[in-house]
Order: sequence, then C-alpha cells, then structure tokens
Amino acid sequence: MSKGTYTFTTPIYYVNAAPHLGTAYTTIAADTVARYQRMNGYDVGFVTGMDEHGQKVADTAAGKGMTPQEWCDSMEPAFRDTWDLLNITYTDFVRTSSERQTRTVQKFWNDLYEKGYLYKGSYEGWYCVHEETYYAESDLEKNEDGEFVCPDCKRPVQLMASGEENWFFKLSEFQQPLLDFYESHPDFIRPETRRNEIVTFVEGGLKDLSISRSTFDWGVPLPFDEGHVAYVWADALLAYFTGIGYADPEREGEFETRWPMQYHFVGKDITRFHCVIWPAMLLAAGLEPAHTVFGHGFLLTKGEKMSKSKGNALSPQDMVRVFGVDAYRYYFMSDVQFGHDGSISMERMVQVYNNELANTWGNLVNRVFNMTKKYFGGIVPAVNPDLAGGPMKESNPLRDIVDGLYAEYDRCMSEVDFTGAVAAVQKLAQAANLYVDEMAPWALAKGCKSEVDAERVEAGAKLSAVMFNLLEAIRIIALYLAPLAPNTSAEVWRRLELGAPVDVTDIEAATAWGQLPVGNHVEVGDPLFPRLDVDELDLDAE
Repeated sequence: MSKGTYTFTTPIYYVNAAPHLGTAYTTIAADTVARYQRMNGYDVGFVTGMDEHGQKVADTAAGKGMTPQEWCDSMEPAFRDTWDLLNITYTDFVRTSSERQTRTVQKFWNDLYEKGYLYKGSYEGWYCVHEETYYAESDLEKNEDGEFVCPDCKRPVQLMASGEENWFFKLSEFQQPLLDFYESHPDFIRPETRRNEIVTFVEGGLKDLSISRSTFDWGVPLPFDEGHVAYVWADALLAYFTGIGYADPEREGEFETRWPMQYHFVGKDITRFHCVIWPAMLLAAGLEPAHTVFGHGFLLTKGEKMSKSKGNALSPQDMVRVFGVDAYRYYFMSDVQFGHDGSISMERMVQVYNNELANTWGNLVNRVFNMTKKYFGGIVPAVNPDLAGGPMKESNPLRDIVDGLYAEYDRCMSEVDFTGAVAAVQKLAQAANLYVDEMAPWALAKGCKSEVDAERVEAGAKLSAVMFNLLEAIRIIALYLAPLAPNTSAEVWRRLELGAPVDVTDIEAATAWGQLPVGNHVEVGDPLFPRLDVDELDLDAE
C-alpha cells in the first residue's frame, strides 16, 4: 500500500545548450530522490522538461536559420538522450511549446487577470536577453567600453523603451505575505544561506513584475490580450503544474493529489524566481506553495569556472565513458555536499572511485563471492544455531549496524543529505571488509579439515555463519546504494539470485536482517569497479 504521493521537479531547462555537468547534477539528485522514495513506498511524481520560449530562443534560432520551433525540436533529443544515458526516471517531460503547457499558462494567468492581480502599463528599464531578467540601473555594472552590462552574465543589456506596453503582476502587494509565509514555513527555502538571502531581498521591497512582451510572438499568447505573449518566467514556472495534470481533462484529479509538491530542486542562481515570484503567483491564485525550494550550489574547480580545456567541464557523455554511469552518479551525490558549492576534479573523482567503489564496495563483493564459490560451491550456506554453541548467537557487528541503518539513511535522504546517506552505507561496507579480516574465513576453512570432530564441526558452523553474514550485508548494501548506483545494485542482486531492487516498495522491511534465501546460487562475475589510474585516462578521446 502506497504511503501517499511524493512529487518534485528539476528546473525546466533552457534549450540554448545541451545538458552539461550542472544540469545533470540537479537531475541526478532528483532521480536519486525519486528512486529512493519509490523504494520507500511512495507514489512518485518527478517533473522535468525544456524551457523553450523567449527572445533568447528566437534570436538563437534566427542565427541558425531555423524557426524557434525547429530549433527547440532539434534540442529535445539532446535532453532525452542524456537523461536516458544517466538512467533518469522522470514521470513527465514538459515542453513549454506544447499545447498542454499553453492551456496551463492561459488558464492560470486568466484566473489572476479576473482576480484583479494584473494591470497594463509601460516599462522603461534595462533588460538582459541572456538572463531573461529586468534590472534596475543601480544593479548594473559597466564593461571596459563603458556599456551597462548584466551583473550576472556580464553581457550588454538593452534599454526597454517606455513605448512598449506590458502586463504587470502586482508583486509588490505580496511583500508582507511572503515574509509571513517564510516565517511560518521555515523549511520553504533551503539551505539556510539561501533563505537568508531571499528574506533580505524581500525586506528591501518588491516591484511589480512585467509578465508579458509584445515586441515578438515566440511565447504563449495571453488569452485576455492576444497582442501579448507570456514573459518567459511567467510561462516556464507553470510547467511544474503541467507535469502533474493541471488543466488536463485526461488527468482529472491528479493535480489535487500532488500539489503542493515536496520539492523544487534548482541551482542557487534561480532561487529568487522560485522563492519570490513563484510563491507570490501561487498565493495570488489561492494555492499553497511547494513545501521546499532547495537551491544547490555550483560545481567549481579550485574556485574557477569549469572549462573543457582544463579537463574539468566535460559533458555527461564524456564522464560516463570514463567512469561508467553508476560511478558518475555516485561521485556527484556522495562527494559534493548538496546545497553548497562543490570543488570537483578528475583526480578527486578517481580517488573516490578507487577508494569507495573499487576498494571498499567492489572488492567486498568480489572477495565474498569468490570465497562463497570456493568454500560452499557458490551456494548461500545454511546456518545452524544449535551447532558448536550457536555461532549466530555470538556478537554480530554487521547486524548491529543494519538494525539502525534505515532510520539514519531515511533521515538523510528525506533531508536530501546525500553525502550523509552514502556515509551511513559506507560504514556498513567498511565494517564488512573489516569483518572479513577479523573472522578470517580462510582460517576457518582450514579448521574444517581438522581430524578432531568437534573442532571440524565448530569451524564449519562458524564458517557458514560468517559467510552468511557477509552475503546478507552485501544484499542490504546493494539495496541502499540502488538509488545512487542502480545498475550495479541490480547486478549484485542478480548474482545473488534475487529479484530487482527497483521492485522493492518497502525498503525498511526489505533491509531487515536475515532475509537472504539459503541455497541461492551466488555468481562471481567480473569486478564491479575495476581500478582506474588517473594518469592513463584519455579524457578527450571521442
């Protein structure tokens, strides 16, 4: 029985570039949550997609001799193929140029128009096409030529003449309601540093927001004024609604069961849109905002912007070719604290790969499966608690860790503390490796050849118990690593002659100790993670 719905989004990604390490980082994080919460018994909704409207897209398409729609259509495979490569299990992929998105945008803004939250006026100010954002002159910087440039992307900005009429949303009316909402919902903005930034910004005062443009037509027409199309942020944010059935007669009732959703996962550079404009839109519509907007940090190398020439801004495809899908996913979720800027390097990736995946996890599986083949013919041994004083009654450090592991892991995953969740699982993997060394199955195997019956029986009983404990720990570790490294966990379960981790819907019950079926065949197979030498990696090969 389902625990209920658990729904969240990535940003709706802009189409002017193929997915890169940053977009993949956000998407892998969301997929890790999706996979875990399915295993935890929830009905998961996971929305992603493509943000296709706006002047920047129109200009890019024109520069390529294409219509905006042709350009957007050409970019869809870049996103879908990358997410397929990374095993992303989204439930809805929303394109903002779709008819269903048009239906959502028109219904939502028409509702706010009828409620009196929109008015028509003219705007004179500075606009950055690249960032799709208006700026006050006091916020701008100047380049070496004396031109005003965007404070974010450093590109020249355009002065929007007062002759262009826009529809405005009365954002200024929501300054106090937003501050009240932040105070009553302390977890709405995470991490705390993002929350402090947003509260300070809103306390400084809010200006009404232009939500339409009339100088180009690449956008969703506003139903109450067909000469205007929705401003890109007044369109893209509503894709979150489209992805859960808003205004969709074929998905009746779905929106009501999934909203408000649990999370929006976004980069810290777009938290202002998600934590100020978006909740104000929702409050105006009489809807509760999502439970949490989580603004994660940037991926940096030694504090610098990444570049491919330095070998630190490779595409997801490049990284998968070198490390494999699971190791790539594992590194970004385990070594970069979600919510903070993360310093990454190829050297560090190889170090994590070798230490945690090859030496700890992969080596454990390899050693234990080989010993199972050598000592028990590749069969999970039976354990007789009555023999030799009951070896299973002895202290079992692996079971002791497992007994408290779900609570710790679930807490970390619920707080999107991926590094904490991985550390909890690694504690069990490290303990299992230590257990191998301390219990020395090879010495117990020698004892099984003793000419003294009592010694032979005791050694055999203890060897069976030790190997069962190790195999059971591996079964459980594979389950907990499945949200991060799904292919490898599925392979481990296959070698243990079990089902598929993806079919588990109660991970707490499934990770309780002692469920590995006696008599199952254990397949050795190739090493899960062959060691890598950073000096031998060919990062620029096609």
